[in-house]
Amino acid sequence: MTRDRYVDFLRALAICLVVLGHWLITGLVRRADGTLDAPELLATVHWTQWLTLGFQIMPLFFLAGGAAAGGSWARQLSAGGAALPWIRGRAVRLLLPTAVYSGLVLLAVVVCSGVGVDPGTLSMVGWAMGMQFWFLPVYLLLSAMTPVLHSAHRRWGLRVPLALGAVAVLIDVLVLAAHAPVVGLLDYVLVWGVAYQLGFCWQDGLLTRGRALPAAMAAVGAAGFAGLVGFGPFPLSLILVSDETVSNTNPPSVAMLSWAVAQIGVCLLLAAPVRRWLARERVWRTVRPVGGASMTLYLWHMLPVLVVAAVFYLTGLAPEPGYGSGSWWALRLPWLLLLTAVLLGLVALLQPLERLLVRVGVRSRPDQEVRQPLLLWLGLAASVAALARFAVQGFAHDGRFPALPALGLALGAALVLLPSRSAPGTELPKERDEQAAGAEPSSVPG
Repeated sequence: MTRDRYVDFLRALAICLVVLGHWLITGLVRRADGTLDAPELLATVHWTQWLTLGFQIMPLFFLAGGAAAGGSWARQLSAGGAALPWIRGRAVRLLLPTAVYSGLVLLAVVVCSGVGVDPGTLSMVGWAMGMQFWFLPVYLLLSAMTPVLHSAHRRWGLRVPLALGAVAVLIDVLVLAAHAPVVGLLDYVLVWGVAYQLGFCWQDGLLTRGRALPAAMAAVGAAGFAGLVGFGPFPLSLILVSDETVSNTNPPSVAMLSWAVAQIGVCLLLAAPVRRWLARERVWRTVRPVGGASMTLYLWHMLPVLVVAAVFYLTGLAPEPGYGSGSWWALRLPWLLLLTAVLLGLVALLQPLERLLVRVGVRSRPDQEVRQPLLLWLGLAASVAALARFAVQGFAHDGRFPALPALGLALGAALVLLPSRSAPGTELPKERDEQAAGAEPSSVPG
């Protein structure tokens, strides 16, 4: 089956906008005592909340992930493959680079604590290095649920995302009316699950039998978002703002669901011209490496902020006009260019590590029978819980080493990576192992 370049493009576009969005809203201020502060741009300069309408593009990431996962699982089924090896293989691809990244950050936390770094600064840095982690437990859960979700898709088609969306609306009403925030956690799976499930529908052609359905999705979704924000209780910002009493992202709200539907509708309407553009080999040679390095970019993109902060802000070399002023915005361009240069250098330095992780992933035999299914599920559960904790509190909450989530992630990743049972004659071919050593940096499973 020919790989859809548009799916890879959407994944690359989403990663790039996530990175640029995080960099854009990160503004550093040097205090009088020489320490750094990072005022919250969306809460300080309120008009910037309009920018989140362009930078909140994660619905397309889940759409692309669902489309690719649906195709992958369908091929696994047609080949007579089982569910657990498929689930484990995708979990390995996500958890292996995440565990290594987390281990290195946690090691840095230990070192910084040992040399007496201010706990407040350490907490801020630890949060910055884990701010992107909210996506990982949700995606890991949806990947593990793919065989069940795809089975429902094959039976009921578009009725599945409609049902998930309806339940998400009921959950949101319950959260707002009964003040039950814990129940709202279900919307992480329900709202993002709608986009993921629509990826199945897209992959099977249910969304592309004409332009009427995508156009209706774009119009109804946009109108719903405008009404919920203009006349309802939901804020404009599609990224969490600390001074909001109601959030569109924590957990994802009905307004976020409406925006996701509108965004997916526009994406489907633009598919044909963008595919023609991607058919140009020069364009594809630019897009393809970004998609191939998507996991690396996603995990490591805040480290350049720390590097630039140490070199230019802690030393007092960076000019510091008034926060949010015209001069401050003019300096955003060199800020973004500098961070891009540092990130590209970092990606180049990480390539040997990425190739090693590919080899380790291949040697773990993810396509073989799972020896202990219960241990696999326990590993996934521990990993989801640990990643969620890092997403909420960062890697150094209150300046302390997070012993419990660190142990949970280490144990969870180890259980998922447990060797599988090999059938006779399934020894790993040497040439496959050698090919893995030269593979591209890992991408987010999708």
